[in-house]
Amino acid sequence: MKKLFLLTLLLFSVTVVFAQRKKSKGVQVSKVQTSDIRWWGYKVVKSEATSHTGFVKLKSGKFYFTDKVLTGGDFVINMRSLTNTDLTGEDQQKLTEHLRSSDFFEVKRYPVAKFTITKILPSKNLDYNYLVYGNLTLKGIRRTISFPANIRTNDRFVSFESAKITLDRQKYKVFYKSAVRDYLIKDDIDIQIKMTAN
Repeated sequence: MKKLFLLTLLLFSVTVVFAQRKKSKGVQVSKVQTSDIRWWGYKVVKSEATSHTGFVKLKSGKFYFTDKVLTGGDFVINMRSLTNTDLTGEDQQKLTEHLRSSDFFEVKRYPVAKFTITKILPSKNLDYNYLVYGNLTLKGIRRTISFPANIRTNDRFVSFESAKITLDRQKYKVFYKSAVRDYLIKDDIDIQIKMTAN
């Protein structure tokens, strides 16, 4: 009877330890604490005078760790915060409102964009140590994109800085309703993302 009791106690202890280890090796989440998302748009005759820049705000963001290794993330971008910064006054207000309108990002109908990281691979690039793969959903259209990024982690702390990411706006139906005027705008839009999470 005593041996049976000791055996039961041993099995129970092993089960508890195994369960604790299994729990500790699950998925951990780090929430984004700071973010800075910049954009650049260009006319066909690309120069400083014919380029525009601005920012858009992150609504929410999470990075995922599996066994302390960064493996993914989910991010929601507030498209209603889209703003121009290279102009001032009335010109700035007009361009900002135009970019938010149905001519371009149609933010009333599509108030958020989403980005999901599906894969992170090490890179030999000296400036950007990882290649990030994921799905970007903009104006309801989902496309797979990839880009270099400089990522540092410490436990669940994350410092994330992408290179400039070039998107083809036509693939997301971001185009001027006036075909003639749309022709004067370059299809490429550049964005850069910086975030910290903990």
